[in-house]
Amino acid sequence: MPACDAALPAFSKRPWKHTVASPIIVATGFANHRGRDLILPPGTDQWALGKFAYGVADKDLKDEEVDIWLNRDCGSSWEKLGTALTTEETTGHPAIEGAVDTGGRIYFKIPSSAALGIGRHRIRMVVAGDLSGADQIIEVVPVGTTYFVTDVDGTLTSKETEEYSAILTGSVSDANPDAGKALSLLAQKGYRPFYLTARPEFLVGRTREFVSVKGFPAGPVHTTFELGATGGAAVSFKKAELEELMGRGFKVAYAFGNTASDADSFFLVGIKPDDHRVFYQFTDAAHGGRRIEAYTDLLGEFGALTKPCQ
Repeated sequence: MPACDAALPAFSKRPWKHTVASPIIVATGFANHRGRDLILPPGTDQWALGKFAYGVADKDLKDEEVDIWLNRDCGSSWEKLGTALTTEETTGHPAIEGAVDTGGRIYFKIPSSAALGIGRHRIRMVVAGDLSGADQIIEVVPVGTTYFVTDVDGTLTSKETEEYSAILTGSVSDANPDAGKALSLLAQKGYRPFYLTARPEFLVGRTREFVSVKGFPAGPVHTTFELGATGGAAVSFKKAELEELMGRGFKVAYAFGNTASDADSFFLVGIKPDDHRVFYQFTDAAHGGRRIEAYTDLLGEFGALTKPCQ
């Protein structure tokens, strides 16, 4: 999987459209922008999707210009695709890829003349007024491509609530021993990663940082669009996400979790065989998934795998 870490070009700042309101919003705190990763088959609409907000209160930036830049195929160069305006609550843009228009969003349809081919691509969305930005990964892959899906909190992090303390200290959450090694083996064999967490949307950036810093294979990240989800809400969210992925013709060969909501969602979408639904220190008594005590237990098995059938 390409790193997609090409150096950013030199961006040019432009004046705010709203010379009073926008600087006040920016002054509320740090930029907490985020892009929505996409997994798409060829021939479907491709969108740059982002949310632009500031500070702990997550204050939306409204009706301001955001430039859309593309790092095609995660290569070494960048191309500018165009400019979009962040929405207001009254804009009422139709939801795209589940992103409901609650304000501060951009919806930029990539023109057919710049359509992304099969591969991994990075979008950088840059606020013209202060040059803060957000990343989005778009994977365009053939129908039949095989993925593995994994929860994050408690499944990959050392405990379910690890991220709360990590936020307070400004650190990166600890990972369970050998979790990165086990999932990297799957990725090396051709199973593509998909990180599916019921965390709130504003933690997209920190989730990507965790994946990178702790040695997990690069892959798309999806969170909820809300303030997180637990229990039945988490089941509904993950079930819908997996049904969308599988409905586009992609396969899910393995699923990793650590709670009953993970077990329910993986079972309901029909991930088979049972021992490919893998749960870290959790017993799936309801559906018969596989319990592991440590990711070390998977290293030999995953190392011996062949590439998935297409």
